[in-house]
Amino acid sequence: MHRIDDTAPATRWEDAFLTGNGEYGLMVQGDPTAERIVLDHHRFVLPNGTRDRRPPELAGVIEQVRDLILAGRRAEAGRLLADGRQLEWTQSFHPGYALTVDEPTIAGRSAEPAPLPADYLRTTDFTTGEITVRWAGDRTRRAFVSRADRVAVIRLAAGECLLGATGDLPGRPPDVSYDITAYRRDGYAFLRVRGSYPAGLGAYGFEGLTLVTGDTEIVGDRILIGGDALALTVLDRYDVPGWGTDALHARLAGLADADYGQLLARHVALHRPMYQRVELRLRVDEADRRRPVGELLDAQRADDQRLSPALLERLFHAGRYLLISSSGVLPPRLTGLWLASWDAAWAGDFTTDANLNLQLAGANIGALPEVTAAHRRLIAGQVDDWRRNARAVYGGRGLLAPGRTDGEHGHLFHLCDEWPWPAWLPGAHWLLYPLWEHHLVTGEPLGEVAGWLVEAAEFFEDFLTRVGDDGRYVIVPSFSAETGPPDEHGEPVYPAVNATMDIAAARHAMRVAGGLTGAPRWADLAARLPGYLVDERGALAEWAWPGYRADDDHRHVSHLYPVWPLHEITPDGTPELARAAHRALAVRGDENLSAHGSLHRALVAARLRDAGLAADNLRKIFCADMFFRSLMSAHNPGLQTYNADAVHTLPGVLIELLVDSRPGSLHLLPAWPVELPGGILRGVTCRGRITVEELTWDATTLRVRLRSALTQQVTVRSPYGARAVDLPADEPVELSLHT
Repeated sequence: MHRIDDTAPATRWEDAFLTGNGEYGLMVQGDPTAERIVLDHHRFVLPNGTRDRRPPELAGVIEQVRDLILAGRRAEAGRLLADGRQLEWTQSFHPGYALTVDEPTIAGRSAEPAPLPADYLRTTDFTTGEITVRWAGDRTRRAFVSRADRVAVIRLAAGECLLGATGDLPGRPPDVSYDITAYRRDGYAFLRVRGSYPAGLGAYGFEGLTLVTGDTEIVGDRILIGGDALALTVLDRYDVPGWGTDALHARLAGLADADYGQLLARHVALHRPMYQRVELRLRVDEADRRRPVGELLDAQRADDQRLSPALLERLFHAGRYLLISSSGVLPPRLTGLWLASWDAAWAGDFTTDANLNLQLAGANIGALPEVTAAHRRLIAGQVDDWRRNARAVYGGRGLLAPGRTDGEHGHLFHLCDEWPWPAWLPGAHWLLYPLWEHHLVTGEPLGEVAGWLVEAAEFFEDFLTRVGDDGRYVIVPSFSAETGPPDEHGEPVYPAVNATMDIAAARHAMRVAGGLTGAPRWADLAARLPGYLVDERGALAEWAWPGYRADDDHRHVSHLYPVWPLHEITPDGTPELARAAHRALAVRGDENLSAHGSLHRALVAARLRDAGLAADNLRKIFCADMFFRSLMSAHNPGLQTYNADAVHTLPGVLIELLVDSRPGSLHLLPAWPVELPGGILRGVTCRGRITVEELTWDATTLRVRLRSALTQQVTVRSPYGARAVDLPADEPVELSLHT
């Protein structure tokens, strides 16, 4: 349950097993005689000249943009918002290079691969982050990336081998060059790899240095290893010309005398407590639980109607493991922290209008404050840029976040006539919400986040300059990512009025600002925001503006923001709007069956307590061949496009199906599909500072043990009714509920 095994090496890079420390990532293919281990670094991005791009200066024309949109001339408004620019992409995330471990007898020449030993096994242990490859009795390779020492660690205990490196990974641009050198210094063998970027685009290059201890001999640009050896690798990237090799040597010098066990123990002391805080154990046959990963995936492929409980359970833990391993200096990218090709889809960046927050859905409620801290670091490094965006585009205060970032800056430059990202207003609030949620879960002081949350409200305060005949503000321009109301020809035109997500974000931002500052003006402003619109079908409209039609076959569901994550629309508190939101979810098509779209829908279905609809959306993921043998996910069915959205979002979805929490309220089993077995969930942390220490359930009964950080009374709901429960501070309270 807390590991994956495979009985064969990876035959493609996407199936390589994964480990990481939130800064470096390793991808281990596991070939006994010709191993390839790809090294990644969160900050390896290919310069493309956009590093100094700034947002368009639109403040002088923004009132004209508003006039055009309100006059129905939305395409013209889009051209003004584009400021004459063509679409430019963020700097693309890229792999570093691959370490090669070859048997000397076949190194450097073509040879038929040796038959795979019958006892071959490669394993990823989620509790330690260690990847082990075993064959031929006691021959092993072991690898992990240390969170304690910031170093990639590989133990080679498979007899004589040649250690080298290669930059020849798929899609490598011809103007990226590599220099690979093996040498001896201070009695140790080193392998140095330098990758040089094309000049004049914003960065110089990247470097990796590997220290090899044991019986070693330099053979050209490789190292011949005579037996048991340890390879320690550190990485860096350089903006200005010059190499930092001496600094890398200094980092490795402090680790030269450490053995593998010591390094692993220091890492596990940090990694394991994070991983073990939460566990999901379903009623799964032990024979299924012991199946190698390939068999689990094959069994699910063979049944496209039923969710495999064994695979569901394994993916819950794999998702937490990969989320932990890819979060540290930054939160996870579109590919987490891993890539072995230079042609990452969507630049492998942080796509902020949906994907990033979805990947973080299980961080706070899954007791992973370290992941939220990585997200906070991303925002802290960019919040000044968000202020510049707001001033440049709208001439006001506050924060305007971009629709994507490569992690180096947060300037809004990815835009064109068709894509009006300057009109995507709720980004700062959306990206700050996980930090607000962390406060709700832990009770920890907000610190600088409080100021950012107020600035998110101040942006809307300055933005709202137009008022309708009813005295309410008109939100214009407005963009419901990544769709727009169709024109008279049925083609979407994106600049619009009163996107539902904008209304929800502005209202919540103002309510939070009012609570943080005590200023009464925030409540007055919130009261003048547009109301939500329910269309003629009874569905919550994507735009609260007459005459607009939604694109019902679109992957995004931004208009359901008041349901998830905000809890503004709930079946208990706003039943009519909840029915309208449910109707909006039910009529939404699937477009390209993107993973993030299906799991976003599942999260909303969970909040609306529709277990059947939640299960339908899970089946779109599980029954469409969307997981590689590494249990990394694909963006689309048929293993199309390596992408972490599904695997990282899934733990949050499963928690929400079992526990829906907000301050003062706890709903147990709100949407658990009846087709799935009962089980045990441990360690979930709730909004309202309550921990579900253990939840056990089956078809007729649930038992729960709760612990609150403060004395409070909460309403506990379940399929068996609702009751008020008194929770003393830091004392367990057990409940048993049944039909």
